[in-house]
Amino acid sequence: MGGEAPGAAFAALGLAAPLVRALVKEGYEHPTPIQSQSIPEALSGRDLLGCAQTGTGKTAAFVLPILQRLSKTQRHGGIRALVLTPTRELAAQIGERVTAYGRHLGLRHVVIYGGVGQRPQEENLAKGPDLLVATPGRLLDLMQQGFVRLDRVEVFVLDEADRMLDMGFIHDVRRVVAALPKQKQTLFFSATMPREIAALADNILVDPARVSVTPARAAADTVEQSIFFVEKADKRALLERLLRASSVERALVFTRTKHGANRISEQLVRAGIEALAIHGNKSQGARERALDRFRRGVTPVLVATDIAARGIDVEGVSHVINYDLPNVPESYVHRIGRTGRAGATGSAISFCDREERALLSDIEKLLRRRIPVAEGQAPPADAPPAPAPRAETRRAFAPEDRRRGPRPSQGHAPRGRRS
Repeated sequence: MGGEAPGAAFAALGLAAPLVRALVKEGYEHPTPIQSQSIPEALSGRDLLGCAQTGTGKTAAFVLPILQRLSKTQRHGGIRALVLTPTRELAAQIGERVTAYGRHLGLRHVVIYGGVGQRPQEENLAKGPDLLVATPGRLLDLMQQGFVRLDRVEVFVLDEADRMLDMGFIHDVRRVVAALPKQKQTLFFSATMPREIAALADNILVDPARVSVTPARAAADTVEQSIFFVEKADKRALLERLLRASSVERALVFTRTKHGANRISEQLVRAGIEALAIHGNKSQGARERALDRFRRGVTPVLVATDIAARGIDVEGVSHVINYDLPNVPESYVHRIGRTGRAGATGSAISFCDREERALLSDIEKLLRRRIPVAEGQAPPADAPPAPAPRAETRRAFAPEDRRRGPRPSQGHAPRGRRS
C-alpha cells in the first residue's frame, strides 16, 4: 500500500475529487471505522443510525456526504441541509469542519447558536445558505421570528442525540423535526441509546443503515491506565502533586458534579496551578473561552463534568485524571479516550476512595481486566478477585443502563503514595 496516492482511501468510499483534495490538505490519510462504514451508506441516500462517541471521526462521517450531495444538486434558494447539535462549542467545531472540507465547493453555510447577538446570524441567513448548523434553542427562536424555514431541507443530521436528552432539549428537537419535510434523508448519531432516544430514532428514521464503532469496553492501546487508592480527603493534594510533574503538558480532570468542578479548579488556582472549569452551569461564552485557552495551551488544566466534556475535541491532551470515578462504567472509556489520540501516547490516572470501590469493580468488569495500581502502591488487602465479564454486555443499540451513584463498600483503602 506504500504507493497509494494521497487520499485514495477516501476516494474509494465514493467521495469526489474536490473533497479528497481538501482531506489531503487537512492531513487525512485513511478513514476511521465510522467514516468507512457511514460514508458509503450516506452517499447512497439511506437514512443512517450511528452509534459512535466523540473522537471517532463522526463529524466527517456526516459532513462529507452532505457536502458531496449539496455540490451535485441544484440550489433552490432555501436551506438544503440542517445539522442540529446540542452546544455552541459543537456547532462551532462542525462549522470549522464544513469550511475545511468544503473549501473547493463554493457552498454557503451558516452556524447559529444562542448566547450571542442574533443580528449577524439574521444577516447571514438572508444570504441563502445551503447548509445550516444550529443549536435547538436559537434555531426555534429564529424560526418563530420568520428568519428560518426548513420546508425544503433535503438532509437532516441529529448529532449527539443522547446529549440532547441529557440537556433537556428533546422537546425542542421534536419541534424542529416536525417542521422538516417528510421526504428527506436523516443521519442520526448518538454515543448511547437510552429508551427515549431509541424511540425518537424509530420515529424519524426509515429503514436505516446501522453502524456502530468503538465498543464501550475498548480502550486505546496508546493510553497507559493506572489507579490510586486514596482517602477522599487526600485527593486534592495528590492531584496537585501529579499536575506538578514535568510529564503533564495538558490535563483534563473529571469530576462527577458541577460544584466539584468549580471547587477543584479554584483550589488548583490557589495552589498556583492554572486551571479552569467547564460544566453546564457556565455560560456559553465562559465555556468557549475556557476551551479556547485549554486548546491553545494557555491554561494547561481543564476540570470538567462528563456532559460538558462531550464534544470537546482537543489534540495533545497528555493526561486524563479521574478525580471522581464515573457512575456509569462506559463513561470511563469515553473519558480516557480524550488522550492517546492519533497514535500519540497518553496517561489515564484514576483516584478511588473507599466509597468508590464498587464503581471501580463495575469499570473493571466492563474492561474485562484489572486497571494497574499506580507505581509505588500496593492494592488494598480486601481487593476483589480478578473481574469476570458482566453477565450481559450492553449492545450498542440497547437501552442505556443507568446507575444512580457510588455504593458504599467494605474495607479501607491505603492513602495514595507514589515513589
